[in-house]
Amino acid sequence: MKTISVVGSTGSIGTQTLEVVAAEPDRYRIVALGANRSVDLLVAQAAAVRPDRVAIADASLAKDLEARVPRGTEVWAGPEALEAIAREAEVVVNGVVGFAGLGVTLAALEAGGRLALANKESLIAGGPVVQRARATPGAEIIPVDSEHAAVHQCLLATGPAAGADRLARIVLTASGGPFRGRGAADLASVTVADALAHPTWAMGPKITVDSSTLMNKGLEVIEAHELFGVDYDHIEVVVHPQSIVHSMVEFTDGSTVAQLSQPDMRLPISYALAYPDRGGVAFGALDWSAVGRLDFEAPDRDAFPCLELAYEAGREGGTAPAWLNAANEIAVAAFLEGRIPWRSIADVVKETLVRHHGTNPVTVDVVLEADRLAREQARRVVERSAAA
Repeated sequence: MKTISVVGSTGSIGTQTLEVVAAEPDRYRIVALGANRSVDLLVAQAAAVRPDRVAIADASLAKDLEARVPRGTEVWAGPEALEAIAREAEVVVNGVVGFAGLGVTLAALEAGGRLALANKESLIAGGPVVQRARATPGAEIIPVDSEHAAVHQCLLATGPAAGADRLARIVLTASGGPFRGRGAADLASVTVADALAHPTWAMGPKITVDSSTLMNKGLEVIEAHELFGVDYDHIEVVVHPQSIVHSMVEFTDGSTVAQLSQPDMRLPISYALAYPDRGGVAFGALDWSAVGRLDFEAPDRDAFPCLELAYEAGREGGTAPAWLNAANEIAVAAFLEGRIPWRSIADVVKETLVRHHGTNPVTVDVVLEADRLAREQARRVVERSAAA
């Protein structure tokens, strides 16, 4: 029975991980759960799965948690508690949202375990540092993002005969979000509710807003580069509104291999947990008679400039991806708070990146400092934008 630690267990990825485990109870055992502040849901999850330990990042909530978890479940608390439980299992699911997941990513890899990675921001912002941790004996990353899980499966399906030198390009698919088909002039007055109305995926607010700006896809371009070692010139994005083709890999002979399923995050989660085996429950299975049509189109880079900003930051390298990610997190938070309009998200990121000074992120401290400086700069830009 494979042991699982779920960090960010109360978020969208975490709750769906528990559903995957519950569907095959004889195959997995959850030994640890962790959350930032969501005590009530964490208590309910602990009662359901009876883990050995639970972790809460906000230490002020520890006493409340201790009083309510099942007898025999240990409580760890404090900023390092989530990282600690990332060393406690054969597979660690990192479902923490944003840059805050970096410590969990590093802890899981440095412990020589499998990281089921849903937290793309940690890989994007801390690429070189994460790659060193990834070289730890036994450590491996199996992506949980549906697009990268698809690429992973496509590459696996081709077998060893098609080596890296026969890979022509990776094609990442994007749903287009709630504003697909709208031009730049049509996006001046969109609301938070508009941006959160995703047509195919149910996600948390930050990721949903990122999908609406196509920043999510831009971050996934950088993630694909880091995961698979493919040059940016060979990573393409196409809009696919049905969200059935989750990504594709094209080879030098013109053949394209794609992974298709219904848009259900439980499938890539199941894949990451079971790999190199397959899950036994058909999450995302297709009724081919009902699929109808599959459409593809180029993204509108004028209406959605965040995609190009991500390519630029990725190509610049160094700490530019960390600055991109940090600025975006600040801008999205400001939009969700009603402080800036939707179109200003890209403006904040762009103006912040103009002030980036290249640094080689050779240590965690350098990455953390780059993140701090970028957030500081982005907050100034937000304040100016909000006052305008």
